[in-house]
Amino acid sequence: MRLLADLHEGDHRLTRWVASWRSDCARRVLPAVEETAEHTKLWWGAAVVLSTAGWRGRRAAMAGLASMAVAELASNCVLKPVWNRRRPPKEWISHEEVDDRPDSSSFPSGHTAAGVGFSAAVAAVWPWAGAVCAVPAVAVAAERVHTGAHYSSDVAVGAAIGITAAALVRRAPRLAVRLLR
Repeated sequence: MRLLADLHEGDHRLTRWVASWRSDCARRVLPAVEETAEHTKLWWGAAVVLSTAGWRGRRAAMAGLASMAVAELASNCVLKPVWNRRRPPKEWISHEEVDDRPDSSSFPSGHTAAGVGFSAAVAAVWPWAGAVCAVPAVAVAAERVHTGAHYSSDVAVGAAIGITAAALVRRAPRLAVRLLR
């Protein structure tokens, strides 16, 4: 029980620390990243760019979009309705973005699940492109905590969902062949 209490307190401390960032860079870059990531626009745009880079780019884009869809389904349609968690308290957020938070459950971060799912699936096909996609995925995850939309644990679970979705998408063709035999 003490371990759970320590994890809970650590989660709250990390969330308060990230939410209190006052750097000009964080205040300029993170809202812009969040705006482009809203409704998965960022990842659809990345898929369009990737698809112009030949067969490898098209495969990476398709894997990324499939993984993003699985991650979004798991986080937003399965876990969020089942696990109702309130957003971090407004008092923890020391800037104006606190009023622009969703009303839905905080757990897990669907934005993070989508971004990590897309990036991890792209990386499995084209490592260099996946590394490039990981940069905004990490920025999206940080932004979700910075604006008070999520606890750090919501973002960590969102990332785990994204990685799992990418692994499932990567193995899906082999699993389908086995099932059809």
